[in-house]
Amino acid sequence: MVKKLENLDETLREAKLRPTRQRVDLARLLFSKGDRHVCAETLFDEARDAGVNVSLATIYNTLHQFTDSGLLRAITVDSSRTYFDTNTGDHHHFYLEDSNELIDMPHGYVKVDNLPQPPEGLEISSVDVVVRVRSAGN
Repeated sequence: MVKKLENLDETLREAKLRPTRQRVDLARLLFSKGDRHVCAETLFDEARDAGVNVSLATIYNTLHQFTDSGLLRAITVDSSRTYFDTNTGDHHHFYLEDSNELIDMPHGYVKVDNLPQPPEGLEISSVDVVVRVRSAGN
């Protein structure tokens, strides 16, 4: 889904979400900086700095609503850290352990094939590859 910054109300409606003030404000923060990866706490800090009065619980709820509607892609790095990617296209990631940062892997570097047949009645919806990297010598 294309995120139209000039009319976020329409973008949210197309995603079947009511364009509340908080959703529009958070969408503007998320999508005005191009493709990026954010966690809820980072977006909470950005909202506070921008004068958007919103709770951390609302941030989490909104991020999950945006993910469910296809505006974001959730990338779980481990059981305690999920990033939300504004680039919902098919791509993979490096996770930089030293800085807790997620970055896009250049296209074509990983080829995923020979996947198992899913259980009957199910289909594979996506495959996420996260390669964890750290400074040499750590």
